[in-house]
Amino acid sequence: MYDVIIIGAGPGGYLAAERLGHLKKKVLLIEEQHLGGTCLNVGCIPTKTLLHSAKQYVHAREANKFGITIPEVSYDWGAIQQWKGEVIEKLRAGIGAQMKRFAVEVAPGRGEILEARQGGSPRPGPGPLLVKVIPREGETRVEEAGAVLVSAGSVPVLPPIPGARDNPLVVDSTALLSIKTVPKRLAVIGGGVIGVEFAGLFSALGSQVQVIEMMDEIVPFMDQEQAPLLRRAMKGVEFKLGCKVEGIDGATVRYSTKDGKAETVEADLVLMAVGRRPVLNTWGAEAAGVDLTPKGVTVDDRMRTNIPGIWAAGDVTGKSLLAHSAYRMAEVAVADMVSCLDGKAAEPNRMRYHGIPWAVYGIPEAAGVGITEQEAAARGMAILKASLPMRISGRFAAENTFAGQGAVKVIAEAASRKILGIHAVGAYASEFIWGGAALIEGEFRIEEVKQLIFPHPTVCELIRDAVWEL
Repeated sequence: MYDVIIIGAGPGGYLAAERLGHLKKKVLLIEEQHLGGTCLNVGCIPTKTLLHSAKQYVHAREANKFGITIPEVSYDWGAIQQWKGEVIEKLRAGIGAQMKRFAVEVAPGRGEILEARQGGSPRPGPGPLLVKVIPREGETRVEEAGAVLVSAGSVPVLPPIPGARDNPLVVDSTALLSIKTVPKRLAVIGGGVIGVEFAGLFSALGSQVQVIEMMDEIVPFMDQEQAPLLRRAMKGVEFKLGCKVEGIDGATVRYSTKDGKAETVEADLVLMAVGRRPVLNTWGAEAAGVDLTPKGVTVDDRMRTNIPGIWAAGDVTGKSLLAHSAYRMAEVAVADMVSCLDGKAAEPNRMRYHGIPWAVYGIPEAAGVGITEQEAAARGMAILKASLPMRISGRFAAENTFAGQGAVKVIAEAASRKILGIHAVGAYASEFIWGGAALIEGEFRIEEVKQLIFPHPTVCELIRDAVWEL
């Protein structure tokens, strides 16, 4: 019998396995595809690897502006893909080594909960939970555990657009990562994070890219002052905003504008990038009696489901479809399930969502944490705000040719003077946004941030400068 069985070895699953193994718990980790889940194999890591190659190509083309002469610049898509594969294999092997280090048993296959308990207590009992392990090869077996963590992840959404299904010229993000050649013309349906990142990637490599977005602005959760900065910085991409896709014929996308005018986009390949949905139908949710909504598994702030002994973490909850959110959810779940298994008082360890940073790894980057100006207005909050252009940063000016593109914005509550939101468009935004998360989680006020010392010259010191502007 296992202490814990984990269904899904994405960021939430494998990190939970590490933490539990460190605590000497007997763990079975079940994964249908590869260790690392979507993020490592067909999500975060491969896209960032390809984007880095594209950025190197852009930097090489612009090297003369920095006084460096490169006679001829080109790229090899096959070699770029090979590098991507090497990175994935290296990191996948690293996770496998961690599982061995912490004595976690890995079962290649699908996990399905067979039996659940009733009642309101989160503590396991009476009797173990039963999980069927359906391997890729070999015989199905049933295992027992005192607790189960569901970390089944998410999959791309394919909306019911006429002509999209079973169309070889319409691909999702997973398929686009492995294409053999770079398309001359790429149509992207959806201007969210995935769409914007791929648009930036292929535009940098010379593709003619057009993005069709139903909303009036790209990346709708971004601050409304910042999203246009990101869009305008992507000079090689044509955005068609407020447009509804009506159908797809081959690689020709038919759409209607806000005023009802019918238009088309001609492409060689169409990327469907309208979002992702949690996986809810493969791991026995119905049989187990786990409460679900169309958005995901219902959990509390300790990642408990309604069924005693079953926790959930990551995309499957629908709470925050980010790998780093899954990491934290897993840690919260582990702390709670260990206290239950050991019969100890629960730790004061709860999941909080207000300080989760996000990042768009485009060309250029964007990142943010906390509330936006429009969210503050919707809540009727009185705020202070300040925005400073990236170009006034000495390091940004020294290292970037696109001066004037990008800004750092800080939002604070007028009454308490606490920092509520930090948002950035421009180079290195993804690397320094964690500092904004720390300021928000720590409930720093304007006066306290003004007393902090930031290194100079850095781009992140624009946060401090913006706070002084407040």
